[in-house]
Amino acid sequence: MTDNGLLELRYAVGSDTGLRRELNEDSAYASPRLLAVADGMGGHAAGEVASSVAVAALSDLDDGLPEDLGGVDLIAALSAGVADASHRLKDLAERNPSLEGMGTTLTAVLWHDGRMALAHVGDSRGYLLRDGKLYQITRDHTLVQSLVDDGRMDPERAAEHPRRSMLMRALQSTGSAEPDLVMRTVVPGDRYLLCSDGLSGVVQPETLHEILTDVDDREEAVRRLIELANQGGGPDNITCVVIDVVEVTRPAPHTGEKSLAGAAANPR
Repeated sequence: MTDNGLLELRYAVGSDTGLRRELNEDSAYASPRLLAVADGMGGHAAGEVASSVAVAALSDLDDGLPEDLGGVDLIAALSAGVADASHRLKDLAERNPSLEGMGTTLTAVLWHDGRMALAHVGDSRGYLLRDGKLYQITRDHTLVQSLVDDGRMDPERAAEHPRRSMLMRALQSTGSAEPDLVMRTVVPGDRYLLCSDGLSGVVQPETLHEILTDVDDREEAVRRLIELANQGGGPDNITCVVIDVVEVTRPAPHTGEKSLAGAAANPR
């Protein structure tokens, strides 16, 4: 909370199959307090199922939380939601062996006035635009990122590496993966972007910065980002959520405002 009023989130969400994939294996979820992007693992069994399961777990978490999150441990709650997603993947694969090996990335935020918990596993990303500067607020759990961290590869080479999407950590039916969990403080005017690597792997950070800075309308910003990824070849599914932190004088109701996109919105 600020001295003048309450902080709330305004958001837009979009997802596109891209130009080279037959199915959209991404899923997204957005509500006034919980937002997430999940990218089903390409080349593995039932990636669209995995991302939908992860999003469903977070939707259920959202439904089960009290309306007032003032006394809730946001990190613990979000961690429990990710753990539930992991358990659901395992249980589903045990009941249906054809789904063995499915997996998904997950980047999610759980919000309450001025406080934001962030959970992240895989190579979907979270960005923050604040005071005119764009920051990547997640770390890719990929082989090439680990080489960059160890000083064995420079970022420019990593961005072009043929195995840059090889994940070292993800939510999978075959094992558990601990997400990165962090608490963040937000301020009025912050703009966040959650996206799958179908966007961040094609559109350069400088262009992301330009769109997020110049395009005020959230829906239009989402459309422009998806268009740019497709103009860059659209090699993968593209999903993004644009979130603005705004100051209000009275809280808005938190019912009936959920949005689903991608596989989660179009179950097979």
